[in-house]
Amino acid sequence: MRAQFVLQEIWIGLRRNLTMTVSLVITVAIAMALLGTGLLIKLQVDSSKSYWHDRIEVSVFLCNKTSSNPSCNKTDATEQQKAEIKRDLEGSPVVAEVTYESKEQAFQRFKETFSSNPGLVQGAKVGDIPDSFRVRLSDPERFDEVTKLLANRAGVDQVVNEKEILDRFFKILNGLQWAAIMIAAIQVIAAVLLVANTVRLSAFNRRRETGIMRLVGASNLYIQLPFILEGAIAGLIGGLFAAILLVGSKIALIDQLQESLEFTSQLSWASVTGVIVFSICVGVLLCAAASFLSLRRYLRI
Repeated sequence: MRAQFVLQEIWIGLRRNLTMTVSLVITVAIAMALLGTGLLIKLQVDSSKSYWHDRIEVSVFLCNKTSSNPSCNKTDATEQQKAEIKRDLEGSPVVAEVTYESKEQAFQRFKETFSSNPGLVQGAKVGDIPDSFRVRLSDPERFDEVTKLLANRAGVDQVVNEKEILDRFFKILNGLQWAAIMIAAIQVIAAVLLVANTVRLSAFNRRRETGIMRLVGASNLYIQLPFILEGAIAGLIGGLFAAILLVGSKIALIDQLQESLEFTSQLSWASVTGVIVFSICVGVLLCAAASFLSLRRYLRI
């Protein structure tokens, strides 16, 4: 009987304040979706950083006839220069592996990378991309030692550190992550205020019932429970809608990012499920806690 009464009171409260309940559900859904999206981006960044840490390479581009470096004198690097560069790289303690990539191999990799852009591929030819040494470091943070080793070296056009490119990309993703979390925080504040107003209005509408319950000796928890559960249920519904939005974010944002940029690792659905469960729990606990705190102020028992 008591459980039936509590459920009945919850239904009455949600129905009486239907407009505010719907507003609360929408606000919680948006807040949790933005929070979850920020967490998904963070997981993607952390996963990609971990994946690429040991795979980051330094590209040592050699001189050719199209080099813009004045020291190249518009000539290709000689075989002797290539041999000396390779010998010094292999002898460096910070270098784990050295691989030579010819102009033909570089052009083939270029075609595979930009196969989705036929116009760009058709406008290029063998020789436009110089041959190079692709160097994998034992510690990517010691890139400067390779730069010093090859400084002003005959036959070297430029040295490109992939880590710097990836760091710029991850910096952009981190910015998106914090933007989503900041907007989510604003939405959370709005959700808390909505919960407080909803509980306050619900307590006022049912002041007669709560007064009678006090007179017959009902406990504080028994009187407060319907109001707290109203907020929790609204948070749960909002969290479920947020889950749908997060699945959309995974498909429309994270997966598209992974397909468009070859240096991002795949974010698993297990990670997405974890974020969804976390977001739902946060939504429920947030609304329940806000209801409880509001009751202590507006429902004097």
